[in-house]
Amino acid sequence: MTTTQTRSPSVTSAIRLTVNDSEHEITLDNRTSLLDALRDHLGLTGSKKGCDHGQCGACTVLLDGRRVNACLVLAVAAQGRRITTIEGLAEGDGPEGLHPVQRAFVERDAFQCGYCTPGQICSAVGVIEEARAGWPSAVTPPGATPGHLDENEVRERMSGNLCRCGAYANIVPAVLDAAATATPGLETGSHETPVTTPSTIEPEKPAEPEENR
Repeated sequence: MTTTQTRSPSVTSAIRLTVNDSEHEITLDNRTSLLDALRDHLGLTGSKKGCDHGQCGACTVLLDGRRVNACLVLAVAAQGRRITTIEGLAEGDGPEGLHPVQRAFVERDAFQCGYCTPGQICSAVGVIEEARAGWPSAVTPPGATPGHLDENEVRERMSGNLCRCGAYANIVPAVLDAAATATPGLETGSHETPVTTPSTIEPEKPAEPEENR
């Protein structure tokens, strides 16, 4: 009886990856995703494995400055490209060294359990750069001025990042804060909820005496 071999044997390759400005030489199965290469071979566990199908965005990293789902990219295809993970965004130690988007997320309390936060932050860095470069989104009106980012734009552009705990409330303000403070030339829309202050409330008029009514 003759049988047919239906599965191809594993083929490995020695590749060089540039991650967070550091060179890494690793040998791995050609079918290894960039996410697994980062986490299992390089020990960079900041990028999270959520759905592993490119639907939740927890594994988002930057490839040559553009955001991608690392679970959908083969590591061998990332050779010769600049890979930035959440570990590579900060420019120094301590709170002062945080990337503006990281700092805005802290100041706005834009996370809860934190599992999706690395992907959210990497995606937000890409979103701000896309807006600054004038790339339109699905909600950008035809003929709109390039370089504008408002609440609707942030929500649409960040829609590929899903959160299991629903911690969305402060993410949009955090992204707009970072865009406004660290991206010259990028116009940002309002992100503050109007607040009624005591000075805007008209004082009650004293009741007139009955004899004057």
